[in-house]
Amino acid sequence: MAHARALPAVEAWLQGQDVAFPWRSRREALAADLAALGHEMPEPLPFDLSEDEATRWGALYVTEGSRLGGVMLARQVGEDLPRAYLESGFGSGEWRAFRHALDDAAVDPAWIDRAVAAAEQVFGLYRRAA
Repeated sequence: MAHARALPAVEAWLQGQDVAFPWRSRREALAADLAALGHEMPEPLPFDLSEDEATRWGALYVTEGSRLGGVMLARQVGEDLPRAYLESGFGSGEWRAFRHALDDAAVDPAWIDRAVAAAEQVFGLYRRAA
């Protein structure tokens, strides 16, 4: 439920941005898993970030890292439980391509500081959702 309160808010923000990486939403997979468990999607928490490239990459870092972590967690979920959200991982080479694109986008220490600050804000949203 915490992810259901946080992830859609971040994804909605990302959808309104010029994102320089081909990411895919996981909201529908999360909603399907919750429905299979007899729950509806909760209202997302309010969320907004400044609009610059470093901020977008910071938000993407958290969402795409969550995608990677979900794939690892899916291995621990019982066969009888829904796990479409956790299994909505990367295609072949996509995580590597993401890391390279992030590294290429990082132009200077100030850019990195803004990206880290944005990532911390996204992590904070997940913390509030929990």
